[in-house]
Amino acid sequence: MLDFDLAEIYETETRRLKEQVKRNIERFPTDFMFQLTKTEWIELIANCDKLPETIKHSPVTPLAFTQEGVAMLSGVLRSEVAIKANIDIMRAFVVLRQYALGYAELNQKLENFMIETNMQFSEIYQTLIELAEHKKELDKPRNPIGFINSGK
Repeated sequence: MLDFDLAEIYETETRRLKEQVKRNIERFPTDFMFQLTKTEWIELIANCDKLPETIKHSPVTPLAFTQEGVAMLSGVLRSEVAIKANIDIMRAFVVLRQYALGYAELNQKLENFMIETNMQFSEIYQTLIELAEHKKELDKPRNPIGFINSGK
């Protein structure tokens, strides 16, 4: 999540949120929070038309927070709103994770089904080939067996 979105959720100014993060920077390693590069920010502006106009023209690139970084903000922003918002955000992350795990499980089941189906089709195909070869054997002309009466 980006800093200005979190500031809105926590009902604080973006600059205040950034100040608190900078004062407690040791709580935000790179896997918790990072600053977007100018190129990333320009690309995000180009691809996302729902950004506020005031944000789009800001010379400062935003901070991006991972799930862990969002959780860490509750220790930095100690307001009641921040704590409640953080609880809601963490619950949303849990729902997203459960959805992703459910999707992965469904994808695995589908993959297993495809493998089993392919194996079954291979077995059916092999059986059909064997039956066709057996039919060819049965249809071959046979040499007559027994006594041939040549003089009538």
